[in-house]
Amino acid sequence: MADATILPFTSGRKTRVALLFGGRSGEHSISAATAAGVLNAIDRSKYEVVPIGITRGGQWVLTSSDAAQFELAGGHLPEVTEDSGRALDTLSDAGPIDVVFPVLHGPFGEDGTIQGLLEMAGVRYVGCGVLASAVGMDKHYMKIALAAAGLPVGPYVVVHPRDWERRQAEIVAEASKLDFPVFVKPSRAGSSLGVTRVDDIAHLVGAVDLARFHDPKVLIEQGIEGREIECAVLGGRGGAPARASVPGEVVVDHDEADFYDFEAKYLSASQARTDAPADLPESITATIQEYAVRAFEAIGGEGLSRVDSFVTPEGDVIINEINTMPGFTPISMYPKMWEASGLAYPDLIDQLIQLAVERPIGLR
Repeated sequence: MADATILPFTSGRKTRVALLFGGRSGEHSISAATAAGVLNAIDRSKYEVVPIGITRGGQWVLTSSDAAQFELAGGHLPEVTEDSGRALDTLSDAGPIDVVFPVLHGPFGEDGTIQGLLEMAGVRYVGCGVLASAVGMDKHYMKIALAAAGLPVGPYVVVHPRDWERRQAEIVAEASKLDFPVFVKPSRAGSSLGVTRVDDIAHLVGAVDLARFHDPKVLIEQGIEGREIECAVLGGRGGAPARASVPGEVVVDHDEADFYDFEAKYLSASQARTDAPADLPESITATIQEYAVRAFEAIGGEGLSRVDSFVTPEGDVIINEINTMPGFTPISMYPKMWEASGLAYPDLIDQLIQLAVERPIGLR
């Protein structure tokens, strides 16, 4: 798939954008729904869209540009199959491409792998590069990078793959020193897949085993009392610094859901809501925006990221994680926060593509 033809950028014709979605991770359906949102909103007078889905098995398929087949509606989880379109052996089979918009989430897409493929092929693409994508995907190394930049992160314990078999009792003892509840999660997965809230140490082993089903490397994070606040970051054009949106808040109905899990995010209209802008004091809003941009810079971010934080009752801001390819459906927080900041969804897509067009190929 590394073979591609790049068109010279000339006036008088549309920019050809390969929209890459689906993929082999557990977030396949959310990626497909994101593609549907982009297909519905992108300016067709300016861009010629080439939709390329990747099946769960890794087959690349040139699909139609009808967004309806991939929309997240009525609890339906869309999927790319080999019947979704024409199979591709190389990217060049889809015709010349100006820029790739990879709306892939999770491993084999958001983790630097597809970015490395496109770098090797010399193809421009939207979003973070190889290193930033890999660091942002691995919550362990992400926390190391953020802490090294002087940003506050919560206490946690890492469960490395081989350690769980060799010294499980030691890890449980180490985790018992954290304040409960704790959250057990795959280190390199998103959309809250495999995440469990654990209120008692007796249930920790089962939660780790569940997370290891999604990823052999697991994080045990101390629960933090506070409001769940998110902030969108967008790279600056022409050498300008990155900028932050107004923050948004995730409000979970705890009578229906323990936390903001996969169902609350995508399948249930009653378990949670998202408010943008969040109702916060100006000083805390400014801190959240500052931390979001600093986190983006700490991992070497490009294009876009969403930074998730907690605001404690004392007014402290603690960063939970950074997402280098955040949910991008029309109902997702990233576009909602920019909408609340005065940047409409179609214009946001345009800016991201233009950032990719401006960015040089190769080392930078």
